[in-house]
Amino acid sequence: MKKALIAIAGAGLLTAACASDPYGSNETVRQGAIGAGIGAVAGAIIGNNVGGGNAATGAAVGAAIGGAAGAIRGSQQDRANQRYDQARGIYCYPEGDCYYPDGRRYR
Repeated sequence: MKKALIAIAGAGLLTAACASDPYGSNETVRQGAIGAGIGAVAGAIIGNNVGGGNAATGAAVGAAIGGAAGAIRGSQQDRANQRYDQARGIYCYPEGDCYYPDGRRYR
């Protein structure tokens, strides 16, 4: 049972990682992973407590929903963190990385 939950939570984390933005910061991945983990735990608890439910199925559904919700929230945070430098025509992030609108790295 524990191995199944670990495998399902891991699959949720990998799914969340696929939503990352290679030109932005890592809030999408970080919050997606957190959401997948929390969703897997909550889904397992709910699935186990519901009459006739299955903890593994609940964990899988919870990880998918939590990962998607976390990735969406993280993506919104990434967009809020970026700053557009009008003089140079680039987007900059708090970490110091800057990119052109087409995705090419600035210097």
